[in-house]
Amino acid sequence: MKSNITLIGMPGAGKSTVGILLAKELGLGFVDTDLLIQTREGQTLQALVDSRGHMALRTIEEDVICGFTAQKTVIATGGSAVYSDRAMAHLKNLSHIVFLELDFDAIRARIRNFDSRGIAMAPGQSFEELFAERQVLYRRWAEMTVACSGFNQEELAQKIADLCVKRGINFEDN
Repeated sequence: MKSNITLIGMPGAGKSTVGILLAKELGLGFVDTDLLIQTREGQTLQALVDSRGHMALRTIEEDVICGFTAQKTVIATGGSAVYSDRAMAHLKNLSHIVFLELDFDAIRARIRNFDSRGIAMAPGQSFEELFAERQVLYRRWAEMTVACSGFNQEELAQKIADLCVKRGINFEDN
């Protein structure tokens, strides 16, 4: 039985904030894989991208995720986790994967620190191109998709918790 929930989605979709609230709602632990990366590497995601490139960040992210095991935990991933089949297969074995879906304009409006956020994107790639590219991957891996437009973080956490109940997912028995 899977005893975790993994949140995937674009930077700015609310994975970390919703994840913390969802963990409280369900009585689970919480882990943010971006913070695991920063702790392991001793620098911010942006510093990693600046010094080693976006592909290095993706490789580190894959290593961190594949080395991670947990039970009864909400896992907030970095937005680029879905590029790694290996990492996502690992997460799918451990958890129920939920895509926090939000439209491009809403994501763009939420990201105020675009130049320092540590977004793993190719040089010259526009944020809109990155968004379109990732939507396919998020949908590919998602077991559940939650439309986020019009909801605050507390409502989204409750929406995901309710969806788990509706699907018969019970974390207390795992």
